[in-house]
Amino acid sequence: MPPIKSLKHLADLTETSYRDLRKIITRQSPEPYKVFRIRKKSGGFRIIAIPDESLLKVQQWIYRHILSQAQPSPVSYAFQKGKSIRDAASVHCGCRWLIKLDLYNFFGAISEIDVYRVFYSLGYQPLIAFELARLCTRLGSLTAFRHRHRWEIEGNSTIISQYQGQRMGHLPQGAPTSPALSNLAMVAFDRKIMNLAAEEQLTYSRYADDLSFSTPLTSFSRELAKAFIHRVFRLMRTYGQSPNMTKTKIITPGARKIVLGLLVDGEEPRLQKSVRNHIRQHIFYLNHSDVGLQKHAQKRGFLSTDGFKAHLDGVLSYVHDIDPSLAQNYRHQLADVYRLV
Repeated sequence: MPPIKSLKHLADLTETSYRDLRKIITRQSPEPYKVFRIRKKSGGFRIIAIPDESLLKVQQWIYRHILSQAQPSPVSYAFQKGKSIRDAASVHCGCRWLIKLDLYNFFGAISEIDVYRVFYSLGYQPLIAFELARLCTRLGSLTAFRHRHRWEIEGNSTIISQYQGQRMGHLPQGAPTSPALSNLAMVAFDRKIMNLAAEEQLTYSRYADDLSFSTPLTSFSRELAKAFIHRVFRLMRTYGQSPNMTKTKIITPGARKIVLGLLVDGEEPRLQKSVRNHIRQHIFYLNHSDVGLQKHAQKRGFLSTDGFKAHLDGVLSYVHDIDPSLAQNYRHQLADVYRLV
């Protein structure tokens, strides 16, 4: 890891203003994030916080020179080069039993002290690790969730009085450092869960906030699954995470096995039929003489045809990760449609 002697040294390394960095670390207003909400398909909203130009620059440096060099746990598949949704689903192919759990408010539950521990474990001195943690976290609004004792700072042990505060920040979803930090902050959790799963001969994978467990054993049962889930829930709370109870599922033998949207009941992960039908439906309406690109994009709620194209391109990128030849076939069909527009 690159040595960082002081905050002034970090400002020089990142070609940013020392004064700006100091303001961010002391949590002085104005807030260095543009915050907005996007609606989730499952209901509710997701809070997105985009750092301003100065903070973005230093966070990108931290990611490139520090976080990208660190290794998360082997069971973590999200936000990493060389790993994909397909890889995460593959380890569960051919299973008889499948358990699916979800972490509630994943990024928001990873605290400033969790991030501090990541930088400290990478070899940085306490003050530098603290400053790096402050640069990568955000002091969110005082919600009911953040009224908990865990988010309060006990005492004022820092030697710099301006750094003292009463509340801890959390990982903001939208910062370039947050995905890598979330993986690194969960290393100890993943290790504990791996050991717990091994006791029950379960295979474990985590893709951000999605946890999957599977086994080919015929001797496994619903009672064993429920007992295992309760043990995992206890570990979640030990590490400051909470289970999303609405997404807790036990999939029994004979039922369809789906991990991260992919069917895993065969030897390899497969796309669900609904995904293929979704794309074919788009192509049908784009080709229809009474609809076309403009009307179809508006009907689907897009403000522009460019926005719709970007959405469809993202869907096809997902398909390409699973079935490259199918994705290429769809792209050829869409290219013919777009030429006629």
